[in-house]
Amino acid sequence: MRNFSSCFSNHSIKLTTAAAPAGNTPTITSIFRARLTSGKPLISKLTWYMNQTDPSLSITVDDNLDFNNPWKTTSMDSQLLRKKKGTLSFLTSSSSGSLHWDFSAARYQQGRPEPTENFYFALIIDDEIALLLGDKSGEFLKRSNENLPIAEFSLLCRREEVVGRSLNSITRAKFGEAGKDHEISIRCREGGWDGKEAELLVSIDKKRVVHVVKLNWNFRGNETIFVDGLPVDMMWDMHGWWFGSLAGHAVFLFRQRRKLETRLWLEEKETLGFSLLIQAFRSTF
Repeated sequence: MRNFSSCFSNHSIKLTTAAAPAGNTPTITSIFRARLTSGKPLISKLTWYMNQTDPSLSITVDDNLDFNNPWKTTSMDSQLLRKKKGTLSFLTSSSSGSLHWDFSAARYQQGRPEPTENFYFALIIDDEIALLLGDKSGEFLKRSNENLPIAEFSLLCRREEVVGRSLNSITRAKFGEAGKDHEISIRCREGGWDGKEAELLVSIDKKRVVHVVKLNWNFRGNETIFVDGLPVDMMWDMHGWWFGSLAGHAVFLFRQRRKLETRLWLEEKETLGFSLLIQAFRSTF
């Protein structure tokens, strides 16, 4: 199996330059794709993180792109939302846009910067809603007093960066637009200083789907699992965690595959399926 750097070199994801997020809270980045009624494609990248003690959001908008390279932005405009509620207008290379948000009463899972309830976030490009998130988005539509069209949009990929002295990550993701939300758990049992008894356990909705033993030898690999009837390739690279510096990191990728006949999603001509990337950094404190 090729290492992760070569696997992602054609898809503009550079893992070798990764740096650990500050503190012990995760940094969560979600990339959404949209196509406006004019036919114009759009990528919006939302990054949630902790700014000292408060959750913060940074957003990047790109309207000059290739959907197959979502992590590579070209003509972009980045905005950092420092207030819990507000609006903000901006310009890209070829569009005018505005952001509308309200996180003032938002609820969060413990230790996570991304809101789960009581919030809304809207991105408007050229008088069309290109992204609409949150359970309070209906209230925003009522208050806006504008009958704006809503573009088709979907979550293209998601990346989480977590920090800890041990590897124990729990997140949620949905594979396929028609699928349901699933709990994904990644846990590593570190068996001694040499790792001979170490194990990697991956569960979906508390059901074990991947079990890897002897991680000192099997620190890289891939498995195919099925979620909602669809094949999902899981790839892991724990070399940096075991053999790197004290602050080494591990990488896990879940990528939806469109066809069962192909061996991996990398062999498919179209690579637009949802992907979840988790980077776990070893804490030194």
